[in-house]
Amino acid sequence: MSAHLTTVAGVNVDTRHWIGGERVASAETFTDVSPVDGSTLGEISRATGREAAAAVAAAKAAFPGWAATPRAERARILRAVADGVEKRLEELAVVETADNGALLRSHRRGVIPRVAHNFRFFADWLLELEHQDFTTHRGGSAADRGHTNHVSWDPAGPCVLITPWNAPLMLATWKVAPALAAGNTVVLKPAEWSPLTASLLADIAAEAGLPAGVLNVVQGYGSEIGDALTSHPDVRRISFTGSVPTARHIAASAAANLTPLSLELGGKSPLLVFADADLGLAVDLAVEQYDNAGQVCLAATRILVEEPVAEEFTRRFVEKASRLIQGDPRDEATDIGPTIHPRQLEKIDGFVRRALASGARAVIGGHRGEGQYYAPTLLTGVAQDSEIVQEEVFGPVLTLQTFADEDEAVRLANDTRFGLAATVATGDPGRAERVAAQLVAGTVWVNCFFVRDLRAPFGGSRDSGVGREGGTWSFDFYCDIKNTVTAPKGWENHG
Repeated sequence: MSAHLTTVAGVNVDTRHWIGGERVASAETFTDVSPVDGSTLGEISRATGREAAAAVAAAKAAFPGWAATPRAERARILRAVADGVEKRLEELAVVETADNGALLRSHRRGVIPRVAHNFRFFADWLLELEHQDFTTHRGGSAADRGHTNHVSWDPAGPCVLITPWNAPLMLATWKVAPALAAGNTVVLKPAEWSPLTASLLADIAAEAGLPAGVLNVVQGYGSEIGDALTSHPDVRRISFTGSVPTARHIAASAAANLTPLSLELGGKSPLLVFADADLGLAVDLAVEQYDNAGQVCLAATRILVEEPVAEEFTRRFVEKASRLIQGDPRDEATDIGPTIHPRQLEKIDGFVRRALASGARAVIGGHRGEGQYYAPTLLTGVAQDSEIVQEEVFGPVLTLQTFADEDEAVRLANDTRFGLAATVATGDPGRAERVAAQLVAGTVWVNCFFVRDLRAPFGGSRDSGVGREGGTWSFDFYCDIKNTVTAPKGWENHG
């Protein structure tokens, strides 16, 4: 076996970068460790500015040919990538679970199938996207009238996509699929804590017939690789999912070249439970926030419950949450797996310890388990201005507060610097409409959670992000939108 291959759960994964259609090794490596049991998964090539420059150069060289490829052919190749994902679904699922610790059953049944759907959706949307034509009938001078406006989406150029560790392949392909569909080339930089499935995606894309240089994957961590990519003058778009401090650094790096950014950042989302809600449904929604060990940016980690039902809600919540099984994510019976990394576990524990020291009470949990596991936790007795209410923990830690009426519920819900999502549980359609209209959030779910239609816009407000992606919004970002205006006359001398 090649020194650059590692075997994870019986699957061979190349640990080198994928640049210009070839595997490229770096002089230095970093160790990828499984959060499931602490085992070493492989020594991964660590990119420097040299590999970053080579990847951007490959993307730039491949761009004219890919941009000129007819839409139908681009769509055909993207569908072939989807076919490849489905063919290797089990391999991708077991590698992803070993690498980031999320449930194997979730990867098999939902996450990896969604990866294939991402490619198919944007292949279809590409063919359905219609250039707009309209004629000027009013406004301006009389001489302006009758002119035809033709609006088109032109590929922007090489795109740098920097993706997180909590759902590595799915979140990467939320970006990769529309960027490629739009006719751009891509340099993908996956998170260093979960790099393996991005390498497998490069193999799948090559087998599907994606031309060399159209998709490049560079592995690494730290400011050297990040700055080299985000400050590169040949990069025309940057899309990032991750933390607010990193986003600020990326924005500063990109500013010199005025490179457009799409930023999907952290959240501190509320779940508002009104007294007229179906309490069984509300409890189910609340317990669902422990999914992926709470390592979900959209998670409604602040539970706000109307006072008359707070006691009953809490009783039912504790009863249901106490039945959750935490353990090996490869076990079909497991409900909650490990946290991704010892640093993340330490961060979560620090948040909870400080909250408890400040007077919070752990109704359940509030402590570590063995290894990299943190017990599902619900804290009460928390002040609105406390750290645990205001800052993103990114772990299986929820807080519970009560409210007296609709106005207070909205005030508490909006009283953070974030605005990624919100969930509302109510039996009153009028209230749902009123409250949703007042909430500061990119997405509001009513009596449901984490329903993601790719036709809809997705993104955050305030410190939760900049821009929207999904459907036509993705093409708006990944393209240079052009308007061609043609006079109603002027062809008299033609021919």
